[in-house]
Amino acid sequence: MTIRVLIADDQGIVRAGLSTILNGQPDIEVVGQAPDGREAVALARQLRPDVCLFDIRMPHLDGIEATRLLAGPHVTEPIAVVVITTFDTDEYIHGALKAGARGFLLKGTEPDQLIRAIHAAVQGDALIDPGVTRRLLATFSTNVPATPPSQPIDALTQREEDVLRTVARGRTNAEIAEELHISMSTVKFHLASLMTKLGARNRVELAMWAYETKRVK
Repeated sequence: MTIRVLIADDQGIVRAGLSTILNGQPDIEVVGQAPDGREAVALARQLRPDVCLFDIRMPHLDGIEATRLLAGPHVTEPIAVVVITTFDTDEYIHGALKAGARGFLLKGTEPDQLIRAIHAAVQGDALIDPGVTRRLLATFSTNVPATPPSQPIDALTQREEDVLRTVARGRTNAEIAEELHISMSTVKFHLASLMTKLGARNRVELAMWAYETKRVK
């Protein structure tokens, strides 16, 4: 299967560079490019790419609001969004993930990390820059959420708690299986159960809930 990607960045040279990297992969095709958030949202709705790769600071509509419009909690048919930016402030990180982004990378990341993030987003996984993950952990361990985190409809099992903590640390399904000594199918079973119990649509929302409820320390 070819993964169709839409790129949005206000710098043409950045769009060209990302396009070259992604089109160089045998299973990835860049199907569109946009210089601002407004055009990115319009193109995404028209083209329905598998993944959108968005910068945060863009004219007319920033990457966070564009992400919210395409992947936010109230979108019935969300599109996977990975945010890639030079700005790693807590406000941007938290805002992008709350808006529904399935990944957050810094522009200094290596190309193979970018490719992994694209594949992870398509598979429903989330890949967050390791440095960003540490920042998130530090931020959520000291901040109290503005509203109390929602409670699961049924209590989590101990194994679900184990899987949840690994998800919050940015582990992939394969890494979770290896760390917890369980099969990939068992990992997927527990993830599906967690999403049902917590009303989460993807693993980023699971991770955010884990941080907010102090599951990760």
